[in-house]
Amino acid sequence: MTSSQAAPPAGARRVAIVGAALSDCGRVDHASAFELHHQATSRALADAGISREEVDGFMSTGIGTLAPVEVAEYLGLRPSWADSTGVGGSTWEFMAEHAYAAIAMGLVDVVVLVYGSTARADLKKRLRTANLSFGTRGPTQFDAPFGHTLISKYAMAARRHMIEFGTTVAQLAEIAVSARYNASLNPEAMYQEPLTLEEVLAEAPLADPLTKHHCCVRSDGGGAIVMVAEDRARDCAKPPVWVLGTGEAISHTTMSEWEDFTESPCVRSGRQAFGRAGVTPADIDVCQLYDAFTPMVLLTLEGLGFCAKGEGGPFVEDGKLRVGGALPTNTDGGGLSACHPGMRGMFLMVEATKQLRGECGPRQVPGAELACVNGTGGWFCSASTIILGKD
Repeated sequence: MTSSQAAPPAGARRVAIVGAALSDCGRVDHASAFELHHQATSRALADAGISREEVDGFMSTGIGTLAPVEVAEYLGLRPSWADSTGVGGSTWEFMAEHAYAAIAMGLVDVVVLVYGSTARADLKKRLRTANLSFGTRGPTQFDAPFGHTLISKYAMAARRHMIEFGTTVAQLAEIAVSARYNASLNPEAMYQEPLTLEEVLAEAPLADPLTKHHCCVRSDGGGAIVMVAEDRARDCAKPPVWVLGTGEAISHTTMSEWEDFTESPCVRSGRQAFGRAGVTPADIDVCQLYDAFTPMVLLTLEGLGFCAKGEGGPFVEDGKLRVGGALPTNTDGGGLSACHPGMRGMFLMVEATKQLRGECGPRQVPGAELACVNGTGGWFCSASTIILGKD
């Protein structure tokens, strides 16, 4: 089934992304997180050709005393519908599904989703300290005594995959090298200089088997998208990018409750999204997959069905993920090279929208009509998948 054939449930309205924009990103010392929210929202609304007065739905999380109320006030919005879901980096894909459902059923017409963070600047100013473990209350308290850092959780998943399937460090490293190749085509990426496989393999381990370039960069930045019902989408400034299918799933917080260290919950969210869109992984032209760490990409490719479980290593080692490759993935350079200001899920949707509108310049995937977006939260704790398509 092509994107033009996909349809919402009987009686529901079709939903599109009509605005997508980033705030200033990278090293941003001159703006607060609230200002980044304002930049991103203003730019996304201008991109769509929609006024603030038309916005009746608003989604934001992670900032403000009463998120998203305080952010909406700062932006001059008075929505009648709001959501502040928080499930880690996949939050924005979860929110997009919630917005899709509300718009499709007629509860709301124009929804803004926005994120902004000064994670790098705050750390530089020592307003935050790097967390050594996640949580000493609730279920995660049972992991805390072992000193599990975030990177160590991903390192355990990587090592388990290596043990079970023979995956190599070089195959994981190729994911980072491919991301840097894509970033070299993006003038807004934080790191654009060439990166070789040999350089990654020569690095000292941070959490075996992961080294520095297996991990996302720390940046500032924000982004926003505008989602609307079909009747409004036809009158916007840019061509609509249709939401064809969505899915979401949650898994665990405590590592001992994760049944399989080699399986992301995207297995379930992807099955929903592809099924609802009426397409398969073979139909996808471009992917935007959360890449806080290289093993995250590997498990996501397998979980979504782009390759069989255990075959992710051989699948990526030939440069398949690069612009010009068989499955261009994280075309802006991803969290590994472009930007990663805390929760990157919003940036995946902005990049996917721009790819389908043909606005990405040197990194543009020719003829891209279908995009797969997948956000991952925590340490494979949550996942949400969205299939987007052109008319």
